[in-house]
Amino acid sequence: MMIKGQNVRGSVLDDETRCAHYHKEIDRIAIKFYCCQTYYPCHSCHEEDGCGSAKVWPKERFDEKAVLCGGCGHELTVQEYLDCQSKCPNCSTSFNPGCSLHKHFYFET
Repeated sequence: MMIKGQNVRGSVLDDETRCAHYHKEIDRIAIKFYCCQTYYPCHSCHEEDGCGSAKVWPKERFDEKAVLCGGCGHELTVQEYLDCQSKCPNCSTSFNPGCSLHKHFYFET
């Protein structure tokens, strides 16, 4: 599904990147998986429809754009996302703070 100019794969439900697994109002990011350089709303979507070879973003690549704000389409670098305190630095839309519990699925910790 095209969302804010980016192709987002998986069980996408709406134009803010909510999916079948995470669909609360504040669930509005997609993450570009390092292994396949493809945006998915969550790790479960990638497991179901991804490349089959999940790899996390290495720390030395945290300056690359890898998170899509479903509110405005701004692409955040990994470091910007980790530092943003669950709010888009471009449009101030809130992200789900619970996503930080899953960062090990996406980023080297």
